Amino acid sequence: MGMQIRKAEMADFDQVMAILKDGRNQLAERGIDQWQGDYPNPDHVKEDIEHGYAYLAKSEDGETVGTLSIVPAPDTTYDQLDGAWQVETNDYVTIHRVAIHSDHTGHGYASKLYQAVISYFTSGFNDVKSIRVDTHEDNLPMQHLIKKSGFKRVGTLHGVYRPNETSYVYELVTG
Repeated sequence: MGMQIRKAEMADFDQVMAILKDGRNQLAERGIDQWQGDYPNPDHVKEDIEHGYAYLAKSEDGETVGTLSIVPAPDTTYDQLDGAWQVETNDYVTIHRVAIHSDHTGHGYASKLYQAVISYFTSGFNDVKSIRVDTHEDNLPMQHLIKKSGFKRVGTLHGVYRPNETSYVYELVTG
């Protein structure tokens, strides 16, 4: 059956925050300077839940293993993209704030999570032409996962999340 994702509700706020905090700690332990500032913060999570962008990821046995946000266009994060999209469109979604809790790492859940999102948006039941995502230049595991999932690197962001921070931007054309 694979990964199930469902929209998070305000009742899930503490759980989403706990997963993101755990993700921040995992990055710190690996020496990756991503999410070490004020991002993502409780305001981001509240906003994601209120707008219906926040999701919880459940494994085959129904256990919540992670979280992510799927943000519809337009995404102002990419206003300063140093690069070029494969397809110029306003019919895209962006994946943000992906985390698998450390209690559940090593089971391929991040790959399954990406595959679930991709298969949903390539199933033809929507008008999405592209899925976009970015990650910190030092987050090699996430870069590997993104590329393995079929995304192509299209550019770079400089100082969008924090001053002097560089992120790589990827796109998967779906339609």
